[in-house]
Amino acid sequence: MITKQNKIPSRSLLKQDEASFHYIDSFQSQAVVDGEQNDIQHIAKLLLSSGPAWIDTLMAIRDQLVKLVGLKTSDLHKAKQQELDELKFEPGEQLGIFKLYARSENELILGKDDKHLDFRVSLLLDRPNAKTTQKKIAITTAVQFNNLFGRIYFVPVKPFHQLIVRRMLKEMIQKVSG
Repeated sequence: MITKQNKIPSRSLLKQDEASFHYIDSFQSQAVVDGEQNDIQHIAKLLLSSGPAWIDTLMAIRDQLVKLVGLKTSDLHKAKQQELDELKFEPGEQLGIFKLYARSENELILGKDDKHLDFRVSLLLDRPNAKTTQKKIAITTAVQFNNLFGRIYFVPVKPFHQLIVRRMLKEMIQKVSG
């Protein structure tokens, strides 16, 4: 079961900056995570390679629209296995459409900055109990609006964002749980 909260998980690297964000959502679910899957890099590769084809179509439409007003386009593509295998997961590295800003043993902070808004996505593998293989996977999005256009832009984006993140988390959980 996927739950949604409007706050940053307490163990996230983003928690210290929570007050600076104008919008926050966090989609979370439990999964049995063991062996090689008990690694944030493996979970990140699942995230970068998941998502239904209709997401690509939505992003292509979005890119055509935002190009008209001078915003960055996404250059969206699902990461190919070879690209995923070559990732070092070092801050500054490009992971699909995202830049990696920070990492810890259990979390990656991805994101993108633009003139209208900046956003960060936390992928957190939370280990609430070391004695169990049951782990919480959280995808948290935090947005800082840079101007009025950022707020206006996000109004139609928000429902699609929530739908996409929920769907990607569901696919990741299915892959992890086998």
